[in-house]
Amino acid sequence: MSLGTSVSVRSPSVQLNTVQSGSGPAIVLLHGLGKTAHTWDAVAERIADRFTIIAIDLPGHGDSPCPDDADVFTRDAALADLDEVLASVEGRAVLVGHSLGGYLALAHAATRPASTRGIVILNTGPGFRDPKKREAWNERSQRNAHRFGLPERVAALNLQDDSVVMDRVADIATPTLILAGGDDRPEYAGAGQYLERKMPNARLVVLEGGGHSMHEGSHADEVASIIAEFVAALAV
Repeated sequence: MSLGTSVSVRSPSVQLNTVQSGSGPAIVLLHGLGKTAHTWDAVAERIADRFTIIAIDLPGHGDSPCPDDADVFTRDAALADLDEVLASVEGRAVLVGHSLGGYLALAHAATRPASTRGIVILNTGPGFRDPKKREAWNERSQRNAHRFGLPERVAALNLQDDSVVMDRVADIATPTLILAGGDDRPEYAGAGQYLERKMPNARLVVLEGGGHSMHEGSHADEVASIIAEFVAALAV
């Protein structure tokens, strides 16, 4: 079931579509590659009685435009778009991201310290410091774009041109909750362990039986409860 009201937010690149519901402290949700804002419906349904939920359709996804300009589909453009969404809410929001969205949340915290109250990341990693590993990641992302039902230019949102998160990971003081699915690829739990060790204010929770998109159904209750508890404990 689709929840919330669609609201357009003008960003530097495109007129982003967001799906908004609830009231209270703001939580901004970012989906993974090939998904849409509605990947978060099951979580939003469970916590919209306590929080304002703003789920974003990234450029080229859902009801957000898919322009021909390739410059729209870069990490830095996505972060600038996210700045506009965060600026539209009252107070500092908590940023929650899954997969690609989780990497964007980490990159936002790395490049914009203290701009959010906290971040939650699901089944994601901090990228690669080794240029050869980044190159291999980028090649796979472009080669597999069709599997996500995306034009190659849109899949470029998933590309990594530098190691900004890895380079700054020890300086990311933003309170961070890391969720990993026990049945997802083991490298996500490994990445979570690395981040928990390196970041000064991070905590890892591995959800037994959780898959890559565990927030969509199988573990929606657990994910929603953990996020709500984390957000409620943060300083305003």
